[in-house]
Amino acid sequence: MFQAGGGYHFNWSIVIQHLPMLYDGLFLALKLAVVALFIGSVIGIAGAWARASKYRVVAAVFAAYVEFVRNVPLLVLVFFAYFALPIMGIKFLNNVASFEAAFIFYSGAYLTEVFRSGLAAIPEGYVQAAKAIGLTPLQRGRYIVLPVMFRIVLPALSNTFISLFKDTSIASAIGVKELTFGAVYLDVNFFRVIEAWSVVAAMYLVTAAILASLLRLLERRYAVIK
Repeated sequence: MFQAGGGYHFNWSIVIQHLPMLYDGLFLALKLAVVALFIGSVIGIAGAWARASKYRVVAAVFAAYVEFVRNVPLLVLVFFAYFALPIMGIKFLNNVASFEAAFIFYSGAYLTEVFRSGLAAIPEGYVQAAKAIGLTPLQRGRYIVLPVMFRIVLPALSNTFISLFKDTSIASAIGVKELTFGAVYLDVNFFRVIEAWSVVAAMYLVTAAILASLLRLLERRYAVIK
């Protein structure tokens, strides 16, 4: 046991004993982020096309959705899903489902803007060439627009995924046992303030760095050839 200034005694053995709990929390955080990215991307693609639609009402609805999420903190959305929706008769199975619902709603808005920028960045020549060879609008979307758009937005998707992974820490506010919840548990029950938060910060840092490295490889592999 090591004593720091101010009379604080370091005791890393408590954290080591609870590493399985922290690893479980880390894997849950990654799972929450992956699900939010996947379903949020579906919402984002639909929203990108809707915002580019000639139907003003549809475009306005998605524009309002994006602006709403941009200007409301994620924690407020999480509390609303967990505390308010059940009172309104919309009940989720547990706190994890409540958080994931709010998280998907949140990620969908940001991914709408990601895909909208990707849609706008597609070279016009690609679409014109597809028209010239007689592809239908559906075929152009499936074989030209979507593949090229995904390649364009890969860097933004990578950044969004890492950001979502870090944002899962908010789930601890409603008792979801992700990584930050583990640090709070060690802090409250064993008073291991520095040890708990140092280890959890390191786990976030290392995981985010590994994800960033893997995603950069993916970006280079599927980069758009100009």
